[in-house]
Amino acid sequence: MLNRRHLRVKVLQVLYAFFQTANDDLVSGEKELFLNISKTFELYLHQLLLIGEIGYVAKKYFDERNLSNLSQNNDIQSALKFPENCIIKLLHESKSLNRACKDKSISWSNEYDLVRKIFFHIRRSEIYRNYIEKGEHTFEEEKKFVLDIYKTLICNFELLHHYYEEKSIYWIDDWELVYRMSIRTIKDLNEKNDDIKLMDLYKDDSDKKFAGELFNKTVLNHKEFDPMINEKTKNWDIERIALMDIILMKMALTELLKFPEIPVKVTLNEYIELSKMYSTPKSKVFINGVLDKLVEDLEKEGKIKKSGKGLISNTYS
Repeated sequence: MLNRRHLRVKVLQVLYAFFQTANDDLVSGEKELFLNISKTFELYLHQLLLIGEIGYVAKKYFDERNLSNLSQNNDIQSALKFPENCIIKLLHESKSLNRACKDKSISWSNEYDLVRKIFFHIRRSEIYRNYIEKGEHTFEEEKKFVLDIYKTLICNFELLHHYYEEKSIYWIDDWELVYRMSIRTIKDLNEKNDDIKLMDLYKDDSDKKFAGELFNKTVLNHKEFDPMINEKTKNWDIERIALMDIILMKMALTELLKFPEIPVKVTLNEYIELSKMYSTPKSKVFINGVLDKLVEDLEKEGKIKKSGKGLISNTYS
């Protein structure tokens, strides 16, 4: 599920596009934000559905070659064992997964060639050969096999990355999160499961509310922040400061002044980390210096008011 840092990234992405186009339509901006967030869940569904689809394509491949009639061919074991792996079969037949994918019009049916290439990539691997050559497998061994091919072969398949990049420009940043979500979903399966339990996109309703409020409050107050930032960047050419840095500082100021439940230290740490991930190499030092000065002045003026969890710096993120 998305944590607060992931939600900040989503807000940052949408704000960057919002300010670049000089948009002033809050409703459309917020709609774009939640569409962006929902795309993360769609990538998660794509990945889980893909594992079952690989099993389906493998079975179809073996059926087409009529290997079931060749009693002395090692590929018979592949035909029987790979598509019938209990985890692959469960993902392919999952009612909850197929229902969620149907609701969002997610399918691999038009990408048969890509899925087939992924299967052949798996079939050539030592992980696959070891799995096929062993006799019976326990449930945990079947699960380990699926996790191994997912981590080392599926997720690292270059053509799959290209496919996702073409589907959504935001999925590059979502990859690590969705990878962890998929792994967690598979690891949580046990022999008693007759279906998979999909993870929720948000931890709770407060996280969704946080994302919407962070976007809206940053937009509504960003002009108020301009003179504050300008005052602390007098020795810098404001026109040459990266737009990403400006947005990061405005988001940080929004949290500092408009979110009393978030500790100052958490906000500062989060935006320093985001600057390292999404802005220029020098941004970390620059943003850290400006925000430190701003916090010092705002605290002296009594404008930063924290309450509840916001008073405890190490328990909120």
